Amino acid sequence: MSYRLFLWRSLLALCGGMFIIALLLVLIAWDRSSLESPDGSYLLFDRQGSFLAELGHDEDDGYGYWPIDRLPDRVVSATLAIEDRRFWYHPGIDPIAAVRAGWQNVNSDTRVSGASTIAMQVARMQRPANRNLLSKVLEASTALMMTARHGRHEILSHYLRRVPYGNNSHGIAYASRRYLDKPVEDLSWAEIAFLSAIPQSPSRMNPFNYDGRKRAIERGKRILARLHVQQVTSDEEHELAIKQISALYIPHRQRRSVYAMHAILKIEKLLQQGMLGEFEGYMLQTSLDLSLQNQLVTMTDSILEQRWRKKGAGNAAVIVLDKNSSEVLAWVGSGDYFDDRYAGSIDYTQVKRSSGSTLKPFTFALALEQGHITPATVLADIPVSGVPVRNSDAHFLGPLLPRQALANSRNVPAYNLVRTIGMNDNYALLQQLGLHQSEMPASHYGLGIALGALPVSLENLVQAYSVLANDGNLKKISWLKQNTELKGKRIFSEETTRLVTLFLSDANARLPSFPRMGTTEYSFPVALKTGTSQGYRDAWTVAYSSRYIVGVWTGDPDNQPMKRLGGAGSAADLTQRIVMSLHDDQRHGMHDLSFPPPDGYTQVSLCSSSGKLASDACDRSYQEWLTPEQIPQQYDQSSQRILVDSRTGLPADRDTPEAFRQIQRARNLPPQYALWAEKEGMQNISQSTVMDSSGIESEVKNISLDIVSPKDGARFIRNPEMPQQASSIELNVSLNQTIPQVVWYVNNEPYQISDYPYSARMKLEVGGYVIQARVPFTDEASESVRVYVE
Repeated sequence: MSYRLFLWRSLLALCGGMFIIALLLVLIAWDRSSLESPDGSYLLFDRQGSFLAELGHDEDDGYGYWPIDRLPDRVVSATLAIEDRRFWYHPGIDPIAAVRAGWQNVNSDTRVSGASTIAMQVARMQRPANRNLLSKVLEASTALMMTARHGRHEILSHYLRRVPYGNNSHGIAYASRRYLDKPVEDLSWAEIAFLSAIPQSPSRMNPFNYDGRKRAIERGKRILARLHVQQVTSDEEHELAIKQISALYIPHRQRRSVYAMHAILKIEKLLQQGMLGEFEGYMLQTSLDLSLQNQLVTMTDSILEQRWRKKGAGNAAVIVLDKNSSEVLAWVGSGDYFDDRYAGSIDYTQVKRSSGSTLKPFTFALALEQGHITPATVLADIPVSGVPVRNSDAHFLGPLLPRQALANSRNVPAYNLVRTIGMNDNYALLQQLGLHQSEMPASHYGLGIALGALPVSLENLVQAYSVLANDGNLKKISWLKQNTELKGKRIFSEETTRLVTLFLSDANARLPSFPRMGTTEYSFPVALKTGTSQGYRDAWTVAYSSRYIVGVWTGDPDNQPMKRLGGAGSAADLTQRIVMSLHDDQRHGMHDLSFPPPDGYTQVSLCSSSGKLASDACDRSYQEWLTPEQIPQQYDQSSQRILVDSRTGLPADRDTPEAFRQIQRARNLPPQYALWAEKEGMQNISQSTVMDSSGIESEVKNISLDIVSPKDGARFIRNPEMPQQASSIELNVSLNQTIPQVVWYVNNEPYQISDYPYSARMKLEVGGYVIQARVPFTDEASESVRVYVE
């Protein structure tokens, strides 16, 4: 091979290699030339405009990245004056600057200056790499492609969106808000020069640091000088800018509130899920009241430490809503977010726990809405045949109006209403209220749905109560300050929810279960419901006034029982403190905050034991609101004053001496209350009538007998240390009519004849037994129950 041929081939190979390298550079540069930026982050403020937090989509990316719709001329001039003077003329790389930088760096032992253009800086920000020849070539290639592909205006906009400004923030629009609390369009020459100085070395020119702020001011002055030399600013503008930048005030760095951590994290989650609602821009004015938030966190943590934790309550949660708008004013997820002893980082407003009695108002509302009851309906708080339903105080109150039954939180009436309404309808209502999205059928929870079987979160519970507080409209919780009243979704009629609200706000109706002047009473109208789950694992209270809805939960993080710490003894206490604080100007009851009655309803006085118009003899009556059709036409006969022979306890007759005649209050209650009245030691006219009668009436029809105890399938273990004659079980039966006697059958054999109120005792002997109650001389009988004795 000749030497000339070798040279030609080598040259061709070199040219081919250079072409391939150039082609690869072009392809790589094109791939990198798209303009990429993380999504804009958010600045959060409370409803008063106080800083709350900054939220980024990714902690590694930092904050900011706010796009600029229109490039302000001043910002453009200041940026280019210091970063890229020939930006509008070169194709993405500046040959003049490159030659100058190369000459200066060759003639100096250290790197004197660089030649990075705006486009090259954008390329480096999007693809950070070590400073070497290859990365510089890639930056230059990418800058050329970017400029050709997007144009200079888009490149500059993108640079001002991404450029770092220290403290993990990016973009001049964000920096303007974070450091100067201004929109970028309102910046003065001094402020623009100050901010434009920072990107050269964000860490050394940190505005929140004295030395860093001083360096940024000095570099800003150089930028102002260059702008003046370039005749961008006049002599007057330059002189004013120099004075202003020397006296520039930068507020102290605002950090997210440690008292609102759970609220901030909740907002962040909603933002990520796209469920915060409609808003514009990246500055969000939340509905939170930071002052109230701080106050309630301190109050919650204090009461936990001083009173509740020694009784087993590890943590508590609080939500306060504006009643009309459902805006969140305070959101306390725990007593202390940073307290690891009681799992303070868990947001207990969102943890599902046993609901206790807090769902009862919705059962009563549904029963009223469907017409199963009216305010004049009498509900029985007595043992239920075959069902082990008891009240938390282990007592029964007998006949009650719905107002009393709900205000006293009686379990038996609520249980019976669920049976009347239908378990599926009640379960569907709770789903409609947002209290569950369970795929389990209603039968999974059973008739105890209204007694705490369904777990709920405080968040969902408080939102559900907005239905009662807002005339039947369900209002979703709002986290943004709306300045408007939400309409909500209609669930109940206005009439129904106003009745329930009047029930829940009646302090007298809570007697005797809740004492007067306690944690459930206020000097102005407040509707509230407490709840305690089985074993005192959870204590709840939800209360609402004409202005606010407040929900409180307390319990143990590990779901362990507390030491008899119930809703009225804990959650209601904190709720009362919060509500009184919110209504500080009304604590003396000088303002009218009363709840309105239903339109078109008339107020009448009803006797609680009969639901009839109250007579003078009625020992307990309530002012109830009824439609004209619901107003009873009869006066109460269940409460009477009768003359009694003190020697016998029977009604006095003409032969009773005057000295033994006594006036006593007596009840004339239906037969179903016979056993309850007997245990309460109550004089019952029906009982006296039975005791004074002779024989059974010839025609006894449609008598219903239900064995109250023992329960079907019950098992008893006999105590061998107890005398056989003392070991027995009680037999009780409920009737719908008053008769003199019933006969108890055991294993189809007559066992005992029992007079009113028909109780008996059966000795415990090992074996199985079939028990039945029958009406003498008739075919009327109860269902049989089977029990076992071991």
